[in-house]
Amino acid sequence: MEAIWLSTLIVAIAEIGDKTQLLAIVLACKFQKPVPIFAGILVATLINHAFAASLGYGIAQLITGKWFQIGVGTAFILMGGWALIPDKEDVAAGEKSHGGVFITTLIAFFLVEIGDKTQIATSLLAARFENITFVTIGTTFGMMLANVPAVYLGQAATKIVPLQVVRTIAGAIFAAIGVWVIGAALIG
Repeated sequence: MEAIWLSTLIVAIAEIGDKTQLLAIVLACKFQKPVPIFAGILVATLINHAFAASLGYGIAQLITGKWFQIGVGTAFILMGGWALIPDKEDVAAGEKSHGGVFITTLIAFFLVEIGDKTQIATSLLAARFENITFVTIGTTFGMMLANVPAVYLGQAATKIVPLQVVRTIAGAIFAAIGVWVIGAALIG
């Protein structure tokens, strides 16, 4: 259960102000149909994060030991620094699609999420917990926690909490997890 809750927390916080959340806001403003947008976000995230978790798990099975754990911990610390850097709005994928709202959202979210902080965090979490299912459930739930309000609240969602505060909190959480993983590797 720790894998689910920690994955949910990390992704929900990291997603605030992320380009995929901005994409959710743009799609909500453009289509004004929340249900197919939610469905598209959910399916795209499940597919994307299941792949990312599988990759992270596979790497963890191939490479083990103290140095691998130190590498994973270091990657979390680097993710903490990356979380402090604002994303640029990337809506081109959503604007070019000619399909329905669901297909547009599915394709746009899947493509925009490739190489994103939350996808990389999903791989790292799966490597850390060695559990594809629980990490995918957690990261998907975190993605939905961050994006459902964004769809409903539109642009107002980004004005509730200053994004720099959210980025700082997300960065601190990533860094703390990195220190924790490295500490456990050095002690164990």
